Amino acid sequence: MFKLTSLNLNGIRSAASKGVEAWIAKLKPDCICVQEVKAQAADVEGRFEELAGLKGHFHFAQKKGYSGVAVYSRHAPSDVIVGYGSKEFDAEGRYVEMRFDTPARKFSVISCYFPSGSSGEERQQAKFRFLDEFDPYLVRLKKQREFILCGDVNIAHQEKDLKNYKSNKKNSGFLPEERAWMTRLLSETGLVDVYRRLKPDTTEECYTWWSNRGQAYLNNVGWRLDYHLATPAIAQLARTEAIYKAEKFSDHAPITVEYELAL
Repeated sequence: MFKLTSLNLNGIRSAASKGVEAWIAKLKPDCICVQEVKAQAADVEGRFEELAGLKGHFHFAQKKGYSGVAVYSRHAPSDVIVGYGSKEFDAEGRYVEMRFDTPARKFSVISCYFPSGSSGEERQQAKFRFLDEFDPYLVRLKKQREFILCGDVNIAHQEKDLKNYKSNKKNSGFLPEERAWMTRLLSETGLVDVYRRLKPDTTEECYTWWSNRGQAYLNNVGWRLDYHLATPAIAQLARTEAIYKAEKFSDHAPITVEYELAL
């Protein structure tokens, strides 16, 4: 089995202070994709190059304390791709891809952090630009190789993916345009929402993010923003899923999927 986890850290130093490394050591994933590292190379050096014996590969944002993604793996990759070729968004540290190529299969694990539009209209428009250019990129990649994209997508796709869907229809993360983009990704682009393949009908169990306002976490007023998006043949190999909520490392919960897959 290939055990793959995704977690928005909301700062790697903050998550480390809350015990995330000890949890990873107990979980023993093959790979963990993390987002919002919120650190630079100098901050990682000598401390976070490895977590629980897994070696990290990073895409740092140019802006200090902002964004940043990584994939930690116990398996040595055949190649690492940093950024997806975007003039605008590669500077924000949003994409790192580890490739595991064998004679039998070309396969990638991707950690990706989609922009949030919640801070205002300017960032919402940036989010739309990201979606517009990222979809054709994934179409091209899917023609070349199998992959699992893990990350904070910042979109709740369906009404069952968040608690208060009626009051959020005009809010970033649940806008009609964003949800339509996700529908196209799963239908026309042909990627598979792995969690929904395994758990098609769950509601309150599925949340992976809670606002820090009020008592959202305590009352489970959450959103499902963290995904495994896989090419169809890989998605068919998914066997189990788990969203871990017993400990709180950030405002997101880690989601782990086991695939019947050997690297």
